[in-house]
Amino acid sequence: MSRDPVSILHIRKRILAIFFITTLFLAALLSRLGWIQFVMADELQQRAWAQWNRSVPALSSRGNIFDRNENLLAGSAMAETVVALPLQIEDHFLTARALAPLLEISEERILELITQERAAVYLERRVDDEIVREIELLDLPGIIFRQEPKRYYPNDNLLSQVLGFVGTDQGWSGLEIYFEEELKGLDGNLVFPTDNKGREIPGVRSFIPAREGLDLYLTIDETIQFIVERQLSQAMNEYSPQKAMALAVDPQTGQILAAASKPDFNPNNFSEYENEHWPLLPVTDTFEPGSTFKIIPLAAAIEEGLYNREEKITCEGSVQISGHTVRCWTSSKGGHGEIDFFEAVLHSCNPAFIEIGEKLGPQKMFDYVRAFGFGSRTGVDYPGEGSGLLFRPEQVRSLELATSSFGQGISVTPIQQVMAISTIANGGKLMQPYIVGEIRDSEGETTTKREPELVRQVVSEYTAAEVALIMEKVVKEGSGVNAYIDGYRIAGKTGTAQKVGSDGTYIPGEYILSFIGFAPIEDPQFLLYVAVDGAKRGPQWGSQISAPLFGNIMKDVLSYLEIPPQEVLSEGEDPE
Repeated sequence: MSRDPVSILHIRKRILAIFFITTLFLAALLSRLGWIQFVMADELQQRAWAQWNRSVPALSSRGNIFDRNENLLAGSAMAETVVALPLQIEDHFLTARALAPLLEISEERILELITQERAAVYLERRVDDEIVREIELLDLPGIIFRQEPKRYYPNDNLLSQVLGFVGTDQGWSGLEIYFEEELKGLDGNLVFPTDNKGREIPGVRSFIPAREGLDLYLTIDETIQFIVERQLSQAMNEYSPQKAMALAVDPQTGQILAAASKPDFNPNNFSEYENEHWPLLPVTDTFEPGSTFKIIPLAAAIEEGLYNREEKITCEGSVQISGHTVRCWTSSKGGHGEIDFFEAVLHSCNPAFIEIGEKLGPQKMFDYVRAFGFGSRTGVDYPGEGSGLLFRPEQVRSLELATSSFGQGISVTPIQQVMAISTIANGGKLMQPYIVGEIRDSEGETTTKREPELVRQVVSEYTAAEVALIMEKVVKEGSGVNAYIDGYRIAGKTGTAQKVGSDGTYIPGEYILSFIGFAPIEDPQFLLYVAVDGAKRGPQWGSQISAPLFGNIMKDVLSYLEIPPQEVLSEGEDPE
């Protein structure tokens, strides 16, 4: 019996449809298999690895910090950290009870940690070796140790504010945080496979080593730093100020040789100190500079041909400007009387500098102030640098111009003053200051080397030399005589600035006493700024407190640098 052609055709269509659907299904299946096999292979392999394996990070050894002579200032030693592998702990209560007295952590807290659904948890970081040995004797399943670096500072407080310190896992202040990326290195891992319950399969551990951080080599000289800090500590004891600070540079290069402020702290035990002791005040602090600022309008006037040393001025102790009385420091004695401008500079006469400011005018005056670097950050490689505060052009009237000419009404940072006076020492060049001179890897290969960088030429070599010779006379015959060192030609300037309170008014009887100078004049190699803030004992003059402090530091540093005495100007010799 023959089949109906229509039925046969219908069957064939059904077979073709089934074949077509099956082919599509197989094609989709093969495509999906190919996608998984070739496109998603890496991702799935990583997922599988994560399921099969567990890892405990191994922190990298932090880079060391050295001074310019390769003396160690900050280093890292390895210490043991106690780590729990919760899935491998057999008796959580027993483990917590055994570890609590050794780690000085409550049983409840340890139990909370070791019952987490995590591959590994920290129980205690960087524990003493004796505790590690006691825990090892307990032979507790699921409790392991790993080594990680512990930061130490061999000189304790010395250079603490420059270096900063390291917290649990990273730098928190100073160079430690500023150069965190360079110092921290790259972490490694301790890797081990586990079964389906997360238990370690013994004997198959692998270790991916950490990569050490880079080492910093500073421009700081450890010996000069020690001299500076020793003298600052003596000043704290002798005058009982709120704080004292110092900053020293090589004026030819901008390299910082020493920097400190007191009170300071010990970075090995930083948590025991108030955080107000952490910053490096010569970089972060801003205040009215006082008479150390007078060098700026003096240099500007000489550069512009407006300074005549023989021109006479009569100082009566005060000047009336826009209805305000602006006093000279000799106001109680009736002023300096009739003197020439050279004598006025030597004796830091405010009315004379007011007249210099008037000759310059607001535009030129503040153009030079900004050219010397005031009003903007220097860009030194240290966190939290202050910028100071200058009058805006529209704010400068007769009174603002007058007070700015002798360092009042504006705020600056010590590092700005240091770099500005460095231009007088080096022939008129404003240099970029820096603390880190070189960065090397763990093999000792240099990765970064800093070179001296010229920001701009501010004044001519002639002007710089003229100002330097006048500053030498200030030390030899003027207000800076207490900074004089027999046999050496030293340039300097005193400063006595009233302190401004939080309400913007001057605090009666409180001053910032400062001195800035450099030596030797023939080839300046060392420039130093010192300031004593809020002295409770001693005369309230920079010439009486800060000038001797400067002299004590300078004398020791010149001896250390083996700079021999120079021939000094004979009495009455013209500095020009």
